[in-house]
Amino acid sequence: MADYFLISLSNRENLELCIEYGLAGFTNSINGLWTFFDIDVGDYVSFLYGARVRNLYKVTKKVAYKNAENLPPWPPITFRSKRTYYFPFRLVLKQEREFNEPMVRPEFSYVAENLLLRGGYRKTHFQADTVTFYNVSEMGTVFDGETKHLELNAETFEPKIVFKRENQRPPEKFYFRELVLQSLVRRKIQYSILKDALEFFGVDSTPEEFEVLGEKALPEGYVDIFIKLRHPRGTNKYLPVEVKTGKAQSKDLGQLMGYINEFSNETVGGILIAKDFPRSILNNPKILAVRYYFKDIDPSEEYSYEELLKMLTLEVIE
Repeated sequence: MADYFLISLSNRENLELCIEYGLAGFTNSINGLWTFFDIDVGDYVSFLYGARVRNLYKVTKKVAYKNAENLPPWPPITFRSKRTYYFPFRLVLKQEREFNEPMVRPEFSYVAENLLLRGGYRKTHFQADTVTFYNVSEMGTVFDGETKHLELNAETFEPKIVFKRENQRPPEKFYFRELVLQSLVRRKIQYSILKDALEFFGVDSTPEEFEVLGEKALPEGYVDIFIKLRHPRGTNKYLPVEVKTGKAQSKDLGQLMGYINEFSNETVGGILIAKDFPRSILNNPKILAVRYYFKDIDPSEEYSYEELLKMLTLEVIE
């Protein structure tokens, strides 16, 4: 099933350019790469600016451009830190619906809570749940015009992930970071170890009844992946997931326990995913420990996102 995201924009000019050209662009930063990886062809997006949500689009293409600092429609941005960012990572969009709605509508409550707890828009994108997507699909009117696209005669590239810092060359090569692992795990977990997790916690449901969502803000912090029933009836069932690229620590267990306690008796348990685990944190009945690794990986090589997704293995620790 397609996912639905709200893309956060920093200024009105950026919003107008996105709408005019049916494009979403992301910077040559790890957050820009994360968004580019996280949103896939076939997913749906809306633009978020000034506490209002604009239009519904379907992602038809993803493309990364070389020398994007010289490409329209977005000029490079220089911040007070003297760092300059440009927009190599882009989504080509087909408009489906036309609307301009305030975030205070109850239909946007799932995303609005994220915004409130974060204190603003300091995140590139927010993944909404299925209920939000269904509601948005009935807002406004069907768009019956043609989406204007910006044709660029420019060289493209496929971004790669490297496992040695000295090999990174942004925006074409990025060092492996936790944000990348989060995105990979979100894609993989439902069809790999979610069934095992439900059995471990004694949940009489199938993996297909659940949806796996990206980072969610809570009063205790930000849970990396949030799993919940797609269509709750009366009560929900929550599984927060914490992802670590290295060896799990006792503080990670405490952090995950804090997320579990946030939802009281609706949380069935938590999943901690890491490269390795100390024996001291493996005997908690509320936590399922899952080891991740990339099968047949060569740390000196570079890999595309899709290659890593195929290589990623999630293994429940007995």
